[in-house]
Amino acid sequence: MAVYTEVSDDDLDAFIAQYDIGTLESCKGIAEGVENSNFLLTTDRGPYILTLYEKRVNPDDLPFFLGLTEHLSANGFPCPLPVKARDGVALRELCGRPAAIISFLKGMWPRKISLSHCAQLGTALAKMHQAGDGFSLTRANALSVSGWRPLFDLARDRADEVLPGLADEIAAELDYLEAHWPTDLPRGVIHADVFPDNVFFLHDTLSGVIDFYFACNDLLAYDLAICLNAWCFEGDKTFNATKARLMISGYLKQRPMSEAELNALPLLCRGSAMRFLLTRLYDWLNTPPTAMVTRKDPLEYLHKLRFHRATPGPGAYGLG
Repeated sequence: MAVYTEVSDDDLDAFIAQYDIGTLESCKGIAEGVENSNFLLTTDRGPYILTLYEKRVNPDDLPFFLGLTEHLSANGFPCPLPVKARDGVALRELCGRPAAIISFLKGMWPRKISLSHCAQLGTALAKMHQAGDGFSLTRANALSVSGWRPLFDLARDRADEVLPGLADEIAAELDYLEAHWPTDLPRGVIHADVFPDNVFFLHDTLSGVIDFYFACNDLLAYDLAICLNAWCFEGDKTFNATKARLMISGYLKQRPMSEAELNALPLLCRGSAMRFLLTRLYDWLNTPPTAMVTRKDPLEYLHKLRFHRATPGPGAYGLG
């Protein structure tokens, strides 16, 4: 989450008036994240999230994102829901941006990730993949292997400003990933951005998942690889194989994986690291200094990429 577009009091009042959510008491910008402008609204009926979808989000994708959360919720998966206005329409416009009000999910994201968090997340991710079955809309993953080189091209000329030799290292890795990326693994709806700040826990029990604005159809195991990168590296950059084992075990308890999926995990983790290295690199070089947003260090994911590149097989992730 972030704030790129400021909303005036008059515009906000007119927007809120279209809903039956009570009287507005406060509105506070949320600075975490990098994609959309988000605000915490508090009315006399409780809290809500107001999201303005910024330029990176294709408005044509919004029915997929909003419809998916309704589908997942209807199938028992805990996630926030779009709030419909009095006319029955959830997606609207505010300050020249597509906008929606989203229900508030109770809980907090974990600042210190425990073994229990990882085990619960693995099970929840598998449940989400199963709950996504039957969703009628589809969306290609624009940030999968076919989209990485075009994204790199936007940052290639300045990549070495971040680290000397970075451009050549990324180019060589892309050559490998494009030549070896799997195409025959099980597919379905994935979240594609399950970072700790998108998963809430209430009294140490997972209460739900938020921020489905990268959701798409792709390899299910790739979603797990994203989680391994986001949850299983410690602050000193070491990989915690115990957290990885518990996460994968939690996943397998809910959804069995084929041997091919498990064997592909090192490669999928490399691809996941590349995806976030590239988006972070682009944002690092192009985020306006006036934006109310916290930039993410791209070199964190270069380190993770190098770890997975040196991994001999799935045993490095705690699998026997």
